[in-house]
Amino acid sequence: MIKDRGQWVEIEEMVLRPSQRTGNIPEETRKVPLMMRAKGFLAEKAKPGDRVKIKTLTGRVIEGTLTKMNPTYDHGFGEEFIPELLEIGIRLRAIMEENHDER
Repeated sequence: MIKDRGQWVEIEEMVLRPSQRTGNIPEETRKVPLMMRAKGFLAEKAKPGDRVKIKTLTGRVIEGTLTKMNPTYDHGFGEEFIPELLEIGIRLRAIMEENHDER
């Protein structure tokens, strides 16, 4: 399936081969390559498996192999609900508003 320029995608790129990894990591980790995954907007038409350039939300342009179309963020902070994390955004906004009002 070919995707158009501007499509939200995920790429993958090998950063280090196993032979390039440091000896200060567990043996099972040293045996596999260090991979980078990044999300961004496709620079030109492509299909999964193509080598592509993307522009990330921070404006960086990077290259890699196209792996996913419309990827989601599926990471978390563990299995348990952490109420403190829920409150952080609310408290931070309040602090920022206070600092802005003082100017």
